[in-house]
Amino acid sequence: EYRSRNMLELPPHIFAIADQAYCSMRDRNMDQCIIISGESGAGKTEASKLVMQYIAAVSGRGLEVDRVKEQLLQSNPVLEAYGNAKTNRNDNSSRFGKYMDIEFDFKGDPVGGIISNYLLEKSRVVSQAEGERNFHIFYQMLAGSSSDVLQMLHLEREVFSYPYLSGCSYVLSMDDEKSFHATTKAMEVVGFSPDEISISLELLAAILNLGNVKFEGYHLPNGTDACKLNNVKYVSYACDMLGCSQQLLSQCLTHRSFETRRDLVMKPLSASEGSYVRDALCKAIYNRLFSYVVKRINDSIKVKTRAKRKAMGVLDIYGFEVTESNSFEQFIINYCNEKLQQVFIELTLKSEQEEYIREGIEWEHIDYFNNATICELIEHPHKGIMAMLDDECLRPGEATDETFLRRINQKCLEHPHYQSRAMKKFRNDQTLGREEFRLIHYAGKVTYNTNGFLDKNKDFLFKDLSEAMFACERKLLRELFPEGDPVLKTLKRPPTAATQFKSSVSQLMKNLLSKNPNYIRCIKPNDSKESRNFNDSLVQHQTRYLGLIENIRVRRAGFAFRQLYEEALTRYKMLSAKTWPKWKGRPKDGVKEIMKACGRRAPGDYSMGRTKVFVRHPRTVFDMEKRRTLRMQDIVTLIQKTYKGWHQWRLYQRMRQAQITISSNYRGYVLRTRYQQMREAAIVIQKYCRGWQARVELRRLKFIVRATWAVGIIRKWFYGWKARKLYRQMRYAIKYEAAAIVIQKYYRGWKVRAEHRTKFKNIAGPLIADFMWRAVCCNFLMDLAENLPSDSPLDRRWPYVSWLFEDASAYLQKIHHKWRCKKIRDSYNSNPSRKRRMMEKARASALFRGKKSLYEKTIGIPFKVDRIGLRNDARWMKLVAQTNEQRVVWADNAQKVNRSDGKKTPMVLVVTGASLMVLEPKHWGLKYRVELSHISCVSLSSFSDCIFIIHVDPVQSRSMRDPSYAKGDFMFQNPNVIEMVTKIHAVIRESFRKKLEVKIDNEVCANFKPGDNPVQIRFHHSITSDTSSPVCKRRGGALQITV
Repeated sequence: EYRSRNMLELPPHIFAIADQAYCSMRDRNMDQCIIISGESGAGKTEASKLVMQYIAAVSGRGLEVDRVKEQLLQSNPVLEAYGNAKTNRNDNSSRFGKYMDIEFDFKGDPVGGIISNYLLEKSRVVSQAEGERNFHIFYQMLAGSSSDVLQMLHLEREVFSYPYLSGCSYVLSMDDEKSFHATTKAMEVVGFSPDEISISLELLAAILNLGNVKFEGYHLPNGTDACKLNNVKYVSYACDMLGCSQQLLSQCLTHRSFETRRDLVMKPLSASEGSYVRDALCKAIYNRLFSYVVKRINDSIKVKTRAKRKAMGVLDIYGFEVTESNSFEQFIINYCNEKLQQVFIELTLKSEQEEYIREGIEWEHIDYFNNATICELIEHPHKGIMAMLDDECLRPGEATDETFLRRINQKCLEHPHYQSRAMKKFRNDQTLGREEFRLIHYAGKVTYNTNGFLDKNKDFLFKDLSEAMFACERKLLRELFPEGDPVLKTLKRPPTAATQFKSSVSQLMKNLLSKNPNYIRCIKPNDSKESRNFNDSLVQHQTRYLGLIENIRVRRAGFAFRQLYEEALTRYKMLSAKTWPKWKGRPKDGVKEIMKACGRRAPGDYSMGRTKVFVRHPRTVFDMEKRRTLRMQDIVTLIQKTYKGWHQWRLYQRMRQAQITISSNYRGYVLRTRYQQMREAAIVIQKYCRGWQARVELRRLKFIVRATWAVGIIRKWFYGWKARKLYRQMRYAIKYEAAAIVIQKYYRGWKVRAEHRTKFKNIAGPLIADFMWRAVCCNFLMDLAENLPSDSPLDRRWPYVSWLFEDASAYLQKIHHKWRCKKIRDSYNSNPSRKRRMMEKARASALFRGKKSLYEKTIGIPFKVDRIGLRNDARWMKLVAQTNEQRVVWADNAQKVNRSDGKKTPMVLVVTGASLMVLEPKHWGLKYRVELSHISCVSLSSFSDCIFIIHVDPVQSRSMRDPSYAKGDFMFQNPNVIEMVTKIHAVIRESFRKKLEVKIDNEVCANFKPGDNPVQIRFHHSITSDTSSPVCKRRGGALQITV
């Protein structure tokens, strides 16, 4: 009913205020706050609940939104259980101030919030007035917890078993058992874990058990008052709940420590002081537990994202209180109500009248009561009551409540809103005690008793108790009592309760002034808490001191609505044809055109200020809003029409484009189908035509084949007949020709023999024998030429020959081998580098063949000069500049074997034309340099290891003053040891014309350090060892190498 409706259209209701604030925040991006004020018991808490319920009902829906709304709503039962209590004026009175900022997204959906609490009445934990109760959570816990839980908490269900809960134990309007289950469920919804709920109940149980602790006083021999604990079991129960040492807590309740420069002094406490310390501890635990509950609720409902948000604040703070005995708590509460009343006056009565004058509107001033002087009396930085109360608490010397009263009497005696027995006209006033003073608040006179003002303002907890709580096993207590940490010990005094509350109220006022305020004034109808019973005098008194009468007079005489010209023109420009859609003149003239179009006349209906337009009657605003709604409907219809036309045009364009696409694709499909059909038909025709042609060709080819076959048969038979005929003729001719030849042969032979019979044996015989021998030799040489071996000198094959040619064959085999060797030599002479490598391989063969097992594995591996890229490295160039040795014979990484323990160290070996250099591997710095002429011998083992020993001639090294002589012989390990030794052997042979001795033996004697005894090096072959990594061990004067 009240949703999105003007608040003046329907009867007044909290929903109307909430809807106006919500719509202004959502539609106009104006942060709002709803200030709920009134006396205690007037219904402020219920009003805040209705505001929350309305916001939850009208805002959006969604899984996350519903979760946030449920948490915001369920935070109320938790805060009421821990912060509300029954008083004589109200069964559910808020004993703390609450300000909740609800944050919304751009759509108006709640996304989170934050709660600020102000001044919990913690004194209610230990004492209550007659007919009042402690906080609800204590009674709910005893009534709603199961027997097992109560037994675990060391509690009894009977309320009167606990002095802190004595008095009124039952309230007709409440069911503590159901409320407890609702509270625990609400805590789970808000985000409390079962462990956190259990810990909070344990702390509450500890407070009740501490309340049962009794103190018995006695006197020490030196006359000092002391006390002891009577019922120790309750201390044990409390320590069990707190996780604290019973001895430590007992000592803190009966003694107080003082630190001097040298010692720690323990002072015993009297019985009354022990009770005070116990109550102070219980109040501190509950107060900090309540702050922790608020903090946990804030952690659950706070906004997690950083997006831009809108806010609506709801202020539900304790109302103005006047009791039979008003103390420090009532003084603070009434001060807060004075500040709220000041905000109300500033934002309504004062600011509105000042605005009329500022805007140049004719206005007759309406008098009202301004409570700024009362606020100044209380909060003035130097002369205010709060400032003097803090000074009394902090000044050295004996400061009591009486000295505080005397001081404010001296400073405030002349103030018109202050009364005391120190004033002459109130000396005989029996309603005003000698320890009391009276303030005339905006709501009436209130008499305050100064007893306990200083102690409550100090809000001081002995450091022994803080340290004891910090030492408890419960992690929550360490969080609640951080000042008990010995590491963070400080001598700085904590701020007083009045200072803290004044700062909180000041921050609250700034927050309220930064938002657009909305007011809900709660009027208490009677003091008997009865429905439908109005006490006229009580209601009139409240409406008078709340300033409602002056506010109504200002509203009636003033204007119901005002707005800046720019904002009014933006909101209502569619009501005039001249201002729609865009006004190009001054905003003020545009607003006049709008009013003229609506039929409104000035000054009866509205007035024009300097920057704002003021509308007098709400009906004018209703009419303009109604016109705007109708016009907005027309505009929306136009927008819808235009959009729908554009949408249909876009749809038509899309359909047309789709039709074109479909048509083109269809035509393409038809043509492709037709083409495929024609192509397939052509293929079929081609297939049959080619088949016919192939069959014709096949028949032709078959005919040709058959004709060819027939011709062949005919020719075969013809040629056969012809050949047989020719054969018969030739056979006949040969037969007769052979007979003729034989006859001729024999005849001619006879004739020759007849003529030469005497000379044949002497001449023809040797010629025939020589011819036959030459023919046999020619056949031998021809067969040998066809079966010669390959050109490789290693090929030992030779063809088998007859015994007649064995000598010739051996001689020819030698000639053939020499020819092959000459051919190889000619190829090496044409390539010098290849010749050099071959000579190195030949030298290696001469040195190691048949002597070192590793040699056979290195035959097929070509020798290299530089295996580490030495020549192109800048570090080598730098070293060349120092040593002037540019020729590199061989370079590779190696490992130097330590002479003492056989450990291996990476090194770089470089052999130049004149020396052997040992370089460190990282920067290639020169560690050792040995002249090649000083190397007398190189020793190796016969196994497959890669270790070699370079023996340095001590005589030559000493004569040349070689710095490497002090190191003696060297032992290295390198996988290319065959190559390295061959290179050194060759360069020494070429450069120094001497032969380097290469000793291959499994026992070698080396002199690693001149002057010391030689070291015997023994090589031992092990079948299980890894030959690639020999193991070197030093044993006495011998070095054993297992390979």
